[in-house]
Amino acid sequence: MPDANFRVRAISESPARVSVKARSFNMIVDEPPNLGGEDRGANPVEYVLAALAGCLNVVGHIVAGEMGFSIKRLEIDVSGPLNAARLMGKSQDDRAGFKEIKATMKVDSDADEETLERWVKVVEDRCPVSDNLSNETPLSVKVSTINEAVAR
Repeated sequence: MPDANFRVRAISESPARVSVKARSFNMIVDEPPNLGGEDRGANPVEYVLAALAGCLNVVGHIVAGEMGFSIKRLEIDVSGPLNAARLMGKSQDDRAGFKEIKATMKVDSDADEETLERWVKVVEDRCPVSDNLSNETPLSVKVSTINEAVAR
């Protein structure tokens, strides 16, 4: 099976807000007022947590079907601390990202505890977002002027 490619495009609407287009969907990434935003959308780190919850949900249902049980209800709680002072340039302590991320999946299903323990391990292993958060992924950030980008 060939690789699936994903892409988003974003346009800055203010110093604290960006409009993001993913396929035919529009998302607003914004900061709360104390960080200069208008609170019109989740902030970037909340989107990271939401991406993990969404991925665990999809993969969780796929794997449950493969393992032969059904999920009646699935609740996913994802959280993690980060050093906000690093983001604001006031500290070099810690890294800029999450120190850790914890996800709790509460499931109502017809599976026994042993099956659910196997299920959650497979789900975490197959979830692309948990893989990206758990492992180093090569990242390249480049810059060009608008005129250069338009000319291409």
